[in-house]
Amino acid sequence: MTDVFLSGALCHAPLLSAVIGRLPALRSATLSDHSLIQSEQYPAGWLAAAPGQRAEGGVPQGLSRAEKARLAFWHEVLGLTARIALVTAGDAPVRCRLWSADAPRAGLPWDEAAFQARWAGALTATAGDIMALYGQRPAADLRGRFGAMLVRGASRVRAAGGATALRRRAQAQDIQVIARRQPYAGFFSVEEYDLRFRRFDGAMSPVVRRAVFISGDAVTVLPYDPVRDRVLLIEQFRAAVHARGDDQPWLLEVIAGRVDPGETPQEAARREAAEEAGLALGDLLEVAGYYPSPGAKAEYLYSYVALADLPDGTAGTFGLASEAEDIRGHLIGFDQLMALVRSGEAANAPLILTALWLERERGRLRG
Repeated sequence: MTDVFLSGALCHAPLLSAVIGRLPALRSATLSDHSLIQSEQYPAGWLAAAPGQRAEGGVPQGLSRAEKARLAFWHEVLGLTARIALVTAGDAPVRCRLWSADAPRAGLPWDEAAFQARWAGALTATAGDIMALYGQRPAADLRGRFGAMLVRGASRVRAAGGATALRRRAQAQDIQVIARRQPYAGFFSVEEYDLRFRRFDGAMSPVVRRAVFISGDAVTVLPYDPVRDRVLLIEQFRAAVHARGDDQPWLLEVIAGRVDPGETPQEAARREAAEEAGLALGDLLEVAGYYPSPGAKAEYLYSYVALADLPDGTAGTFGLASEAEDIRGHLIGFDQLMALVRSGEAANAPLILTALWLERERGRLRG
């Protein structure tokens, strides 16, 4: 049987284990006249022809046919093409299957330190989600959702280590997943679980079925000018509000958006403020991190108030044309903000929560 040459992210032990289901020994190897490239769109890296250069990698030992099929599925999800080439392992040439891009992709030389710092955790978590669907979904479907799945993987990494001063501290075997399915997957997805969980009396629950809406972590930010005592709100059409039957589906909101893979919530807040309001933010002040609707949604929000200079004329119409965004800004005083909360016209949780935080901290910020 032909050996396999692995490079880039797949030489990272946790990710390789997630893909094939165990951790094999890797024999160091090199591929001549090639280099390893990566980009934010393809953080796992890919092989590209490069005369005179060498790509470092490894040949896993003792792979079964089933494990090689899992590797092939992973690379197909990444949009890479298999071919056979000679690599050098030790002093001997070895005939190996490897995967490379069949068309040029823009990227930079592989940076192992950057991969470990920014991508290793998120990509490993994403590999677990992808391989959980092996045999359930075709690779082409997952390839089209790779970016969204990477958002979810990064959310998994940030989710670790929650505080447990009062609530139960989960232990191994407190949750037993019997089956996991994905009945819908688009920009968002729905996952369905058959599972058992530890009851407070110590016994395990019966097997229950639970559906979860997956959207990834997001950030919200309210720009506040403490000198002028005013904030900037945005307004936009919301399909979910329309679907509920609300006859006023344009909402007043704080600036918000998903946290992209490879960025922090603070970086996401600044990026979204530029995209949705044309603003450069000052200091970011943490309001809270929270699940807005944990009965059905896996979304977790990081909410901030940002100090900002908001002179007259700051508000405008913004949004990304590529996402069909049509977002209007409103400059309003603090008193008007609280009047909107009292009247119910401010009708979404992040805006209300942030306004109440600002009401509590306003004196300190103005001082």
